Amino acid sequence: MSFWVTVIRQVGRNLRQTWGSQLMTLLTVSLSVLIFAFFYLIYTNMLSLGDKLGDDLTLIVYLEEEPGPELQQQLIKKITTFDEVEDIRFISSAMAYERFAGQLGQNEDVLDDMPKDFLPPSIEVIPLKNLRSLNQVKLFSAYLAKLPGTLKVQYGQEWVERFYYFTKLLSIVVLLSGTLLILTTIFMVAYTIRLTILGRQDELELLKLVGATNNYIRIPFLLEGLLQGILGSTIGITALYTLFHWIKLRFSGPGLLNLFEFSFFSPIVSMSIIGVSILLCTLGSYSTMHKFLRI
Repeated sequence: MSFWVTVIRQVGRNLRQTWGSQLMTLLTVSLSVLIFAFFYLIYTNMLSLGDKLGDDLTLIVYLEEEPGPELQQQLIKKITTFDEVEDIRFISSAMAYERFAGQLGQNEDVLDDMPKDFLPPSIEVIPLKNLRSLNQVKLFSAYLAKLPGTLKVQYGQEWVERFYYFTKLLSIVVLLSGTLLILTTIFMVAYTIRLTILGRQDELELLKLVGATNNYIRIPFLLEGLLQGILGSTIGITALYTLFHWIKLRFSGPGLLNLFEFSFFSPIVSMSIIGVSILLCTLGSYSTMHKFLRI
């Protein structure tokens, strides 16, 4: 018990002696965790949003004329030749007219002078969930465009491509911010521990001469890195949690944030980020101690 009391006192002494660099390191670790977690939170919510929107992905094949029963079977066979699909629906001109009129609601009287067959017949193809990547959707769309009697194929191409490239950009930002987290935490903690060691080198050598064990000398420095990781990552995650709920509260009401359910990290993910940050800070402390501590 007295061993750990003495070690904790040594940690407190080290913190007091280098409080300026310790504070700077704490802020750097907190900011690094905040930046990484912020972009990772956006990325995970975008992936979740993509999954929800992907459930509604429909490729609409507009036809020159309505296919008969025999041609419908041939078209179904050709479509499923490319890959299995969840559903295939044939929409006649009359059905398209009724659907369009229903969407207009009280303004459907604007269609009074329009013929009920002015909209082209179409085929609505709902691909399986494993056919969700942009390249696969493009290939499927190009294949459908070659079906007999096809005018064009639509699936919200511009929106799908923009969303896909946005998520790709986010993944790169997450990777870069993760690299920033690793480099800054290891470097800053290592630098701070190095200052402490260099400032107490003579004292540490004297402790070794009077019989202090290696663990007695080394553990305080490891605990400093551990403490930086615990405090820095906790502050970063807490700040992000506060920011997340402030944004949800500030922008509550009709809008994009309320069309979809954005959520914060699960406790497991939050603890994983904190755990990795603690590991990196401890690693930074250990690497510097191993390099500069001459015992």
